[in-house]
Order: sequence, then structure tokens, then C-alpha cells
Amino acid sequence: MVLFVVVKLKQIFEQQRDYPWPRPERCPRCQECRLWGHGFVLAYFDESAEALYLKRFRCPGCRCVIRLRPKGYFLRFQASVQRIYACLRQRLVEGRYEAGISRSRQRHWMRALQRQVAGYLGEGFRERLLEGFSALLQRGVVPVASNLAF
Repeated sequence: MVLFVVVKLKQIFEQQRDYPWPRPERCPRCQECRLWGHGFVLAYFDESAEALYLKRFRCPGCRCVIRLRPKGYFLRFQASVQRIYACLRQRLVEGRYEAGISRSRQRHWMRALQRQVAGYLGEGFRERLLEGFSALLQRGVVPVASNLAF
């Protein structure tokens, strides 16, 4: 299970395992009060050349492993939501890809957005992809996920 928390990647990079991660008050699954530290897991983000340590906790009641992740990132994505949106906006408005991120990655985001918009919002949004991005976010859908999960 992943919990999104407000943290600063730069501080995590500087402090590594010593970063003071916020401890969840309860297990999101069973509401158990006791949570044990369960070590760290490495994760990559675009803002850092090296992997960063993300804190994990374990619930002794239901044995759920809870991983903390910086808010503002989708699951399984290294780029922030803002960066993905900015890349898509630049491509749709200015007609060119953003420098600094591979074109294949940006094309992947664009194709996935087109599929998600068509699947969830219908063909009427086909020409309003940026509006569709925001609408999907409000629904709790990852707009650039490669799979549709109805």
C-alpha cells in the first residue's frame, strides 16, 4: 500500500535514511495503531540522478506493508505530475516536445492520455486533452497510465 506524504526530495537526497519521515497514525487497511518501521526501498525520480530511500512501515495486525511516497507523483512514475502536464501542454500548444526528457517517454504519455480520455470521457474530449487530463485527475484516474481500469 502506498501513502502519499508532503516531503522535499532535496532533503531526502541530502539526509538519506536520516530523513524524518512522518509516521502514519493508523494502518489504512485495519486501523491498527501500532506500526513498525520496515526499512527502506530505493526509488528513482527525475530530480535526482541517484535512487532515493523511501520509508516503509508494517502493520502487525494485518501484515500490510505501507510505503511512503512524495505527494505530486503518480505511482510507478519518476516524473512529477506537474512535469508531465507541462510536457504534454508544450506538445499540444507549441507543437514540440520538451527538451531534457526523452521523446519516447513523452510520446508514451501522450498516447496513454489519448486512450484514457477516450476511454473515460468519450470522443468529445479528443480535442481537449489538457482539459481531459484535469478531469481524469479529479476522478482519481492516472491520466497517463498505459492501462484502462474501469
